[in-house]
Amino acid sequence: MGIDRLEDQVEKEGRDLSILEAVIENGPIGIVRLAEETGVPKHKVRYSLRMLEDDELIEPTPQGAIPVDNIDERVATINDGIDRLIEQLDGLRDVFSSTE
Repeated sequence: MGIDRLEDQVEKEGRDLSILEAVIENGPIGIVRLAEETGVPKHKVRYSLRMLEDDELIEPTPQGAIPVDNIDERVATINDGIDRLIEQLDGLRDVFSSTE
């Protein structure tokens, strides 16, 4: 099974969320400062910013990235989705635990 692929995707999503958190707390914020604040290399910060912009969670400005106006609602939706994923993963673990 593609567990490694899933782990890589979860790691990438976690990185995106840590970048989003830094933008929410410190925006407007640029790539260099985001890299310093999060410990994420600049090239990965740049990629995460692009993904967050595509997902309409942040907006670029000349001063740096800022969160969108309705970010609180968007974060609540993300948290609900994470909770659902955790439940699904727990269900999968239960299926495989019963075969041992």
